Amino acid sequence: MTPTTTAISTAITTNLATAVIEAAETGPACGTVYLLHFDHPYRHAAHYTGWTTNLDARLDAHTAGHGARLMQVITAAGIGFQLARIWPGPRTRERALKKQGGASRRCPLCRPISSRRGGSR
Repeated sequence: MTPTTTAISTAITTNLATAVIEAAETGPACGTVYLLHFDHPYRHAAHYTGWTTNLDARLDAHTAGHGARLMQVITAAGIGFQLARIWPGPRTRERALKKQGGASRRCPLCRPISSRRGGSR
């Protein structure tokens, strides 16, 4: 192969790999990752990160105290919550965000715009 052919082959492979990743993220397994902000913390927890393919139904389930154990507990304790942020993506994105920790750093309700990098001061 010539250098030009190698460059074209690499570009096609990169584009194909990108297309496969994008197709996987927008395919049937694609859903919504969401961050819930609790009105006040329950012990150490002030946020909940979840994933769903039907956000409205999932939020209704959380409000009714169904679904994740933490959401059942805060509902029973009378703690309210707000939808703080959403990201489109597969369930692996939810797992990655949970593994990183630091939900409060991603929560716009915990971090006013003026305190973010690049924000007005």
